[in-house]
Amino acid sequence: MTRQRIIVISVVAAVVTLSAATMRADDAANVETVRKERIAIRKGNELFNEKRYAEAEVEYKRALQHNPQSDIANYNLALSYIRQGGNSDPKDEKSPVNQAQKILENVVKTASDKGLASRAYYNLGNLAFNKQDYRNAVDMYKNALRRNPDDDQARDNLRLAQKKLEEQQQQNQDQNKDQKQEDKQDKQDQKQNNDQNKDNKDQQNKDQQNQQQKPNQNQPQEQNQGMSEGNAQQILKAMQDAEKTTQQKVNAAKMREEQQNRRRTERQW
Repeated sequence: MTRQRIIVISVVAAVVTLSAATMRADDAANVETVRKERIAIRKGNELFNEKRYAEAEVEYKRALQHNPQSDIANYNLALSYIRQGGNSDPKDEKSPVNQAQKILENVVKTASDKGLASRAYYNLGNLAFNKQDYRNAVDMYKNALRRNPDDDQARDNLRLAQKKLEEQQQQNQDQNKDQKQEDKQDKQDQKQNNDQNKDNKDQQNKDQQNQQQKPNQNQPQEQNQGMSEGNAQQILKAMQDAEKTTQQKVNAAKMREEQQNRRRTERQW
């Protein structure tokens, strides 16, 4: 399995060489342009095979200057970008790998040669595989096989991509299951916290009510200003009795004084 994956990641279909059929001139006026395009592509292929990919890129671009619609030059240019891609950031649109992907996507749309289209799809599958986009990789390898059913490498890579896709889907299902359980637990914890907060709030309200009803020990208490009729009668009677007693004492004292005066007046000499 490891060996297969290394093949998928590292193997890229070889650059396309020119043939007399593919490079025939449509008319005499284009002979010189076609000749220059052919020379640039062949020179680029030589540099590519020597692993001088940056220099090969220059030659393929020179071929495209003579014929911007050249599927062969575009395809080989994409391969030179892939070889230079290395560990480039897949999120960087200007990275060599992403530039190669855009070129290959155009090639599969415009290429009239099924062999060239099959190779382009094959390399698109490799790019998707390296990004762990296994679903897209499966589609690209299938397209490659539709145009070239005899491509055993594409068939092997398709099986590997399908297996990786199944593993990825199973992993996603497990993660979704775990996430649902975590969400359920979070909801239960939240409900418990809400219930606890509600109980605490209810207790606080109850304590506040009790505090309002309980007299404040730091403040003087108001006495009952009202008096029952019976208590009022008792107090009134007691006052009258006291006044009567006082009057009797006054009268008695007054009588004693008058008696003493009379005794002094009637005393004989």
